[in-house]
Parts: sequence; structure tokens; C-alpha cells
Amino acid sequence: MKALIAMLALLGSCSASAASPVFYPAPGAPFSKAVRAGDTLYLSGMIGATADGKLPSDFASQIQQLLENIKARTAALGLSMDDLVKCTVMLDDMGNWSQFNKIYMTYFKPDHLPARSAFAVSGLALGAAAEMECIAYVPAEAK
Repeated sequence: MKALIAMLALLGSCSASAASPVFYPAPGAPFSKAVRAGDTLYLSGMIGATADGKLPSDFASQIQQLLENIKARTAALGLSMDDLVKCTVMLDDMGNWSQFNKIYMTYFKPDHLPARSAFAVSGLALGAAAEMECIAYVPAEAK
């Protein structure tokens, strides 16, 4: 949390008001990795691509990599998976829903699950099997 506050202080020092959104650019991409608006952090959708941009060949490996990517993104922002309050899942085949859930549940505490919705899509970036976007609650620390 302290790392996020420090990062926000640096990014916000450009005379932006406390109510102004903070953008975390994704260099070379037409979107931000995340945007903070007040106490809410919106994480852009992520797929199960590895650091070199390649997708694992099987569904389970893609989902594990997708969740590792989200875990790494939250950690880079000074957060954890516990800070996620809402996730939206997009699957290219709802027949994989059960398998997705088994892997998903290993990343969250059973009594601390984010709200979630899911739907089937006809195609995802790079031909991915799944994509997930998340919202985190990050309250401002008292001064």
C-alpha cells in the first residue's frame, strides 16, 4: 500500500487535484495498464500471455499465467489479490468454465472472493482462451 501511495504522490505531483484520475500507461498500447479514480483502481483486461508475448498452448496453463499476470500487476501497484473487489471474466468457450473456476479459486481466499461476472466471447486478443479485468478498492490512507 505504501508503494502505491508513493507512486501516486509522484504521479500526482503535476498539479493534479486529489480527485483527478491517475493513469498507469502501457507503453506502446492504446490503453492504460490501470487507472485510479478516487478509492477505486481499474485494471485493464489481461490474458495469459507470458513476458515474451506468447500464449501457452493449453487452457490450464493460459489461465494460470493470466492469474499470475494479474497477481504481478497488483503487486507492482503495491496491492494484493485481496484488494480485488470485482472481476469480469471473458471465455472463448464456456465449456471451460469449471476448469477456470478450479484454477481461479487457488488465487483467492475462500472467504474473500471478489464479486464476479463472466461471459462467452467470439474472440480475444492473440487468440487467447480467456481475458479478465479487475477492480480493486484502494482507500486513501488517513493523513
